[in-house]
Amino acid sequence: MAVLPDTDRYDLWSAWMRDLSHSETLGAVTKADIRAAVNALDDFLSTNAVAINNSIPQPARSELTVKQKALLLVYVIKKRYLAEV
Repeated sequence: MAVLPDTDRYDLWSAWMRDLSHSETLGAVTKADIRAAVNALDDFLSTNAVAINNSIPQPARSELTVKQKALLLVYVIKKRYLAEV
């Protein structure tokens, strides 16, 4: 899958900034730094899509849709990094 179009990256960046602005500070990180992070993460996911897909064992790899695999990845990331302590 190709990287997100610039308009989607902008929308993602602005949504993240809007959601975060009420709960946490960014410290010395600028809006441009966050935009660069959005671009880098999108590039990483695009570059490593095959490796991510190959890490899913069969039969799930062949039976799940791309959308289902993406949602599963979101759930793993949420549990791993966003779980309440």
